[in-house]
Amino acid sequence: MQPTTTTRTAAFGALLTALALFDPARAVEPIDRIAAVVNEDIVLASEVLERYEGVTARLVAEGQELPSRDAIMEQILERLIIENIQLQEAERRGIQVDDETLTAAVSEVAAQNGLDLDQFIETLGAEGVSYRDFRDQVRRQITMERLQREVVNRRVYITAQDVDELLASPFFAEHISDEYRVGHILLLTEAGASRAQVNAVKGEAEALIEKLRAGADFGALAVEHSAGSKALEGGDLGWRKASRIPSLFADTVQNMDVGDVAGPLQNASGLHIVKLIDKRGASQQTTREALVRHILLMPSAIRDEAETKALMEELAAELRDGGDFAALAREHSDDPGSALAGGELGWRTAQDFVPEFQAAMQAAAIGEPTAPFRSAYGWHVLEVRDRREQDASEEAQRDLATRVLHAQRFDERLQEWLREIRDEAFVEMRLDTGDGEADGDDTAG
Repeated sequence: MQPTTTTRTAAFGALLTALALFDPARAVEPIDRIAAVVNEDIVLASEVLERYEGVTARLVAEGQELPSRDAIMEQILERLIIENIQLQEAERRGIQVDDETLTAAVSEVAAQNGLDLDQFIETLGAEGVSYRDFRDQVRRQITMERLQREVVNRRVYITAQDVDELLASPFFAEHISDEYRVGHILLLTEAGASRAQVNAVKGEAEALIEKLRAGADFGALAVEHSAGSKALEGGDLGWRKASRIPSLFADTVQNMDVGDVAGPLQNASGLHIVKLIDKRGASQQTTREALVRHILLMPSAIRDEAETKALMEELAAELRDGGDFAALAREHSDDPGSALAGGELGWRTAQDFVPEFQAAMQAAAIGEPTAPFRSAYGWHVLEVRDRREQDASEEAQRDLATRVLHAQRFDERLQEWLREIRDEAFVEMRLDTGDGEADGDDTAG
């Protein structure tokens, strides 16, 4: 799967755990010997042993039964060989990770652990982990991720038919189905209760519903009145797919709007009141669009930067005084795609534009021209004429389907590529992973 911020953070977290659990005082004395020759590089025995200590310490901490030493060492050596091949390939391709990117990645790990960078460095030191070593491991991780994206993405092909087939599959229907956060209050009725007793409970339920619809706090009323299993949690059943909502009110919930209260619904247990606290999923996807127009002035050999800025300030002042935006755009704008249309760009999302244009567009008041601003294209002034929310659920589903297919195929192609580079590499084993002694066997992959 193509690495994301979340998966990378998880990988770094596992790395931190392994390093933190490695105690140099307990480690086997490092052996500065070659474990394997890999093309033009080597894997040291000390690397294998250090990784072994980290892995076994983690497994013990998690309460897992340790596999044999031979099995673990063999896996580690193979992993280091594959990593080494990738790092050599990254170097050949000129893939590098600058210090700024590296520091940002380490800071991300620190934030995931609730620490700032200085606190994180202190924590590493207290656990016997070198900050420099940790940075080096993170650099290796990012380098390999970049290499994998560069190589493997070219092997991933997704057609419109692929997307259509996934959209029509039962797997995808379940994958994208909406989730509902439901509040629940149960008022019990005794077994064999008379009609009068049931009506009394029903009256209590209707009174609660009236209070809730008037704005009363659902959680407080649930704690006070509900006999449900989640009463102490304010009646919050948490996020659930439709298939996991109790059948008594599953259909009701799916037809509710967020904030709606429904009931009382009766079954053998009693009377139920439900509230749709929130809803999420592909059907909830919308996009915010703006009806926007602009004037663009570009510096040129005839009009330098200062003159261009001055002219734009003059036009902006004229617009503030009530000037005709369309007429000024037709006369002055250097954007051939919109000038003849009076600067009109139509209904657009902010993501359609460069960051400077996005920021100005999002901050603009409807019907008021912005102050002049600069982008890579030149000087702009824009006006947002209207805004709207558009249902993007279909587009969101196709985008999600594409990402699901890409993740699946990326992982498949990645494994194929890793096997290829391993088979093509020259690898000479010099360490017997069972006892650490050289076995003298040469292996060329």
